[in-house]
Amino acid sequence: MAWMTYISHWFEQDDWYEGLQRVNMSQVRQVGLLAAGCQPWNRDVCAASGDRFAYCATLAIYVYQLDHHYNEFKLHAIMSEHKKTITALSWCPHNPDLFASGSADNLVIIWNVAEQKVIAKLDNAKGTPASLSWCWNAGDALAFASHRGPLFIWTISGPDSGVTVHKDAHSFLSDICMFRWHTQKKGKVAFGHIDGSLSIFQPGNKSQKHVLRPDSLEGTDEEDPVSALEWDPLSTDYLLVANLHHGIRLVDSESLCCITTFSFPSAAASVQCLAWVPSAPGMFITGDSQVGVLRIWNVSRTTPVDNFKLKKTGFHCLHVLNSPPRKKFSNQSPTKNHYTSSTSEAVPPPTLTQNQAFSLPPGHAVCCFLDGGVGLYDMGAKKWDFLRDLGHVETIFDCKFKPDNPNLLATASFDGTIKVWDINTLTAVYTSPGNEGVIYSLSWAPGILHFLKHGKNGIFCIAWSHKDSKRIATCSGDGYCIIRTIDGKILHKYRHPAAVFGCDWSQNNKDMIATGCEDKNVRVYYVATSSDQPLKVFSGHTEKVFHVRWSPLREGTLCSGSDDGSVRIWDYTQDACINILSGHTAPVRGLMWNTEIPYLLISGSWDYTIKVWDTREGICLDTVCDHGADVYGLTCHPRRPFTMASCSRDSTVRLWSLTPLITPLQINILADRSWEEIIGNTGVETLHVLDLLSKYGLISALSLLGCIPSPDSAIEPGAPPLLCGKVSRDIRQEIEKLSGNLRVKKLRWFSECLSPPGGSDNLWNLVAVIKGQDDSLLPQNYCKGIMHLKHLIKFRTSEAQELTTVKMSKFGGGIGVPTKEERLKEAAQIHLRLGQVQRYCELMVELGEWDKALSVAPSVSVKYWKKLMQRRADQLIQEDKDDVIPYCIAIGDVKKLVHFFMSRGQLKEALLVAQAACEGNMQTFHVSTPKGPSFSDDIYKEDFNELLQEACRELAEWYFQDGRAVLAACCHLAVDNIELAMAYLIRGNELELAVCVGTVLGEPAAPATHCALELLARKCMMTPACFPSVGYRDLAADLLLMTPDSELQLVKLCAFCPGCTEEISDLHQKCKLPTVEECMQLAETAHADGKIFETIKYYLLSQEPEKALPIGIDFIKEHISSSDWTLDTIYPVLDLLSYIRTEKLVLHTCTEARNELLILCGYVGALLAIRRQYHSIVPALYEYTSQLLKRRKVSVPLKIEHLSEELDAWRACTQIVNPSSEDSPYTPPSDSQRLVYAALLKRLKEEPLRGIVGPDYVTGSNLPSHSDIHISCLTGLKIQGPVFFLEDGKSTISLNDALMWAKVNPFSPLGTGIRLNPF
Repeated sequence: MAWMTYISHWFEQDDWYEGLQRVNMSQVRQVGLLAAGCQPWNRDVCAASGDRFAYCATLAIYVYQLDHHYNEFKLHAIMSEHKKTITALSWCPHNPDLFASGSADNLVIIWNVAEQKVIAKLDNAKGTPASLSWCWNAGDALAFASHRGPLFIWTISGPDSGVTVHKDAHSFLSDICMFRWHTQKKGKVAFGHIDGSLSIFQPGNKSQKHVLRPDSLEGTDEEDPVSALEWDPLSTDYLLVANLHHGIRLVDSESLCCITTFSFPSAAASVQCLAWVPSAPGMFITGDSQVGVLRIWNVSRTTPVDNFKLKKTGFHCLHVLNSPPRKKFSNQSPTKNHYTSSTSEAVPPPTLTQNQAFSLPPGHAVCCFLDGGVGLYDMGAKKWDFLRDLGHVETIFDCKFKPDNPNLLATASFDGTIKVWDINTLTAVYTSPGNEGVIYSLSWAPGILHFLKHGKNGIFCIAWSHKDSKRIATCSGDGYCIIRTIDGKILHKYRHPAAVFGCDWSQNNKDMIATGCEDKNVRVYYVATSSDQPLKVFSGHTEKVFHVRWSPLREGTLCSGSDDGSVRIWDYTQDACINILSGHTAPVRGLMWNTEIPYLLISGSWDYTIKVWDTREGICLDTVCDHGADVYGLTCHPRRPFTMASCSRDSTVRLWSLTPLITPLQINILADRSWEEIIGNTGVETLHVLDLLSKYGLISALSLLGCIPSPDSAIEPGAPPLLCGKVSRDIRQEIEKLSGNLRVKKLRWFSECLSPPGGSDNLWNLVAVIKGQDDSLLPQNYCKGIMHLKHLIKFRTSEAQELTTVKMSKFGGGIGVPTKEERLKEAAQIHLRLGQVQRYCELMVELGEWDKALSVAPSVSVKYWKKLMQRRADQLIQEDKDDVIPYCIAIGDVKKLVHFFMSRGQLKEALLVAQAACEGNMQTFHVSTPKGPSFSDDIYKEDFNELLQEACRELAEWYFQDGRAVLAACCHLAVDNIELAMAYLIRGNELELAVCVGTVLGEPAAPATHCALELLARKCMMTPACFPSVGYRDLAADLLLMTPDSELQLVKLCAFCPGCTEEISDLHQKCKLPTVEECMQLAETAHADGKIFETIKYYLLSQEPEKALPIGIDFIKEHISSSDWTLDTIYPVLDLLSYIRTEKLVLHTCTEARNELLILCGYVGALLAIRRQYHSIVPALYEYTSQLLKRRKVSVPLKIEHLSEELDAWRACTQIVNPSSEDSPYTPPSDSQRLVYAALLKRLKEEPLRGIVGPDYVTGSNLPSHSDIHISCLTGLKIQGPVFFLEDGKSTISLNDALMWAKVNPFSPLGTGIRLNPF
């Protein structure tokens, strides 16, 4: 296996515990991504191949891939290696996994999409590759050209590898716009030029340079650039050319004449792009450059066949997929699509458009627009299969949450636009018109400001006063910081010796403002005076200061970021720099204080990283490398203080959760600790208290009594995190006003505060509904999320009533076929006049006249009409047409309609129809069968309930596999399936949220709540000592004491946690376990009585826990030597043994026992992984066990050959349950493999907690990074989503794999005996 090359050295040694780093994972989790839009600067910036399409942002390539299961395109990878603007993209016609890209720094790269890596790079391309294309006549050659030429050919591999110049394509008189190789004729290539001419080269023929200019340009110096150029796929000589102003021509490259000039409906229309439709000979499409009109043409007509207005903004580029994405739906019936009646057999034709001569077969066009929008349009169905409506196309300099509606995030960009995003749906809700010039900064405010300017200089920063919304500050390259009122009146102009880049109002003193200047200094001004001189000037940076930020929680504290790569913390009251944060390797741009933890600071830099700092001691807590370019803006969610957004030169906005940084605080809340262990105070709060008390003359008396809190108690070095901000204070105040069950409110409000957006509000609304809350108390936006099914029909009906003038979908009958053979029509009319209605209907079906057939079919019989409706529905399903919906509803075939929606990935529609059927809104025709009477209503209702549950499961799984476990849980809560809702939260590693929700839901959620508590306790008992380890042990004990029958879990805690004698004794006492000395006596007594489990338990709790190892291991070896052992007989003993303290396990005297324990845990882990369907780690666990057997001296009844046999049998037999993709051949398992797998299943039995079966997917699992590339040591592939570092500090696996591994095998994949803690 690939992973063995990474970690094989670990299996050779027995002293691996020396010098190991701690196992860790990122403390900052990515929870959302707003992808960049498609750049409008260059032409060949989108491409497609098979089930993938790609487009270029300015600095990265976004690759989308079809998910066949859900029939939707998902972001698969962000390929980022270019440091300058990408200029062109070309997919390899011979290998769908390869594409090439060029950039303005003369770089050409060949990428492998499947492996997400660079496979070849040409650093010096001898000019900017403005256009590039794979050579159709050679599989490993790529051609590229700069605007001036010549055409270079790069042979990537083989004896002739290297770059050569095309022998004819050089010395052009006009710049190159683009070039295209002929797909059929070897070596033939055409160039389009700025002056509107073409150049055509073909081996063996005379070169034709600068020919076929539009007639109107002949003899003039005017330019009309070639905007699009494509060879006719069915001809060796015809070429379709578009000039920006002259329009479209079909030209003959041999005779050098124009065959057809195409006419537009309006003289104002101009073409930006065009593409042939491979599935429709002679047809092509164009995109208008002014407005987003897609026009469909046929070469036999000079005017468009059809026009679709897709967007308000114009097209930038187009690309048609060679083959449409494959649909997974197949008709349930095994019969073919033809029907036999008593009079004839009618085979209906496919549905065609009104203009049969120019009907457009199914085709998919990748459409990129000038506003950055990207979509995949299904021309046959006339709908978007995928659409990302808007996107920034250049550097995003700033981002800010809207204070009064934090679900909205505004972004400001170099592309001249401001966009507003809904962070729950990650979609744009507003964009400014553009053309405002570069926008560096933005600030939300209650007032409306029409215009601000600093003479001819741009504004670098704008800041509204936190305390006085009528005042606004701006700073500029002209060296001024100007304070204005919102009506434009200037209050102050503070002059600086150089450009001013940043300014920020103090959040604690409304008249104090700080600035950052190019002269390397930070200045503080007091605006309540008339003086234009600063109160303070802070010096220390060695390069210009860019941004400054006042602490919201510490009076007089501010930070500054500089081009010298450092962040400095200044104390205004001490007139000094109190800390220097060093670690960035490039200028610092983004700065943000956390609004709840007073010492937590986040910075973003041109080194592409975000760093999280503990400013108490200047420690970097985490470094995030996901952005692919300079990080500029950072902003904190006003109501979710541990949710942060960042923006970058890579044109993306990313959402982050900082909650893992405050794990002990979260667990204090869950364990219902006192307010003093949750809420802290800072110097700011102390000053407010002192001010208030001094008014009433109480300060001296209270000082004597010691009632005044000590200043800055929350920021003492080494102290655990405490919440000190407004959000937590408000929660405490609201809870203290309440009576009754305060714990429920406390859990919910803190959960909402600490969770990132994207489903937690929705989840708590559903919990409230299940707990019986009155519907009138539900928030207004409840209906926009996943609703409880008792509300679904009511809300959607109301929505439909509001939209009475809008058709939600085009229901209707069949689409008539314009012309058929007259004799069939005449025959049908005769049959009708003779009263032979059924024969008339069949002929109408054969003609495609479904409406006429269905309108008279009831006169034959209702049964015949229903069968005819079913036939029509089956045909429309095969054609994947929305028109099937009314047919299925009319005949009550709910099951067919639900499965139709599910097959297309329209899971919410499937859920809606299933719920409507359950509520009796679907009329079902009961047709008697030959075997007996029609079904009863109860049976139908039961069927509908099963359909409803199936639709819910499918929708939940869609959310879950998309890395949105909270919304997946919402789907199950919506149908009152608490067990599965809780299981999805646990599988998504949302453990704290699972405990909160489970505690509120009570008894129905109890088993899953206890499971989540046990996993959280594991997290606490193995968390490193950034917080005192004794405190973590106590937290773990508190969590376990919240579960019933917790003795065994408490034993594991006490057995594992290290410490001095006193600490271990205290922990035993807290857990109500015997003393260490008593445990030794109990162990010896149990051993004498032959009680194996009790012996192991008490030895582990004694002074000599290593004595448990040989007893437990011998017990397990004895059992697995027999033929009838089961997993449940040995796993409890093995699990308990694994909690032996690491310091004892790694003793040299325990070497053999340790190796045997690791091997047994690896093998049992593989079996558990099979039982829990953790398919991705099963092969790795078998391989891990085999390697240990091979390389360590042990005596266990396991053979490497036996392990290989089991693994092969599992692989062969699970193909039946989960067949692989169509591309790989299916090989049925042999009889011997079936026998081995059957024996394996007999040994496994069923998982006790049903819902936790299935793989884990944490939030952000499908979010690709730009630059933070890690290779999994389990698979050898690039990790998508969160990464987990193993104990050597270098080896990585995905967090999903780490979670699953730790749940079945507690020890590291490196074979070191170190326990994993990814929870």
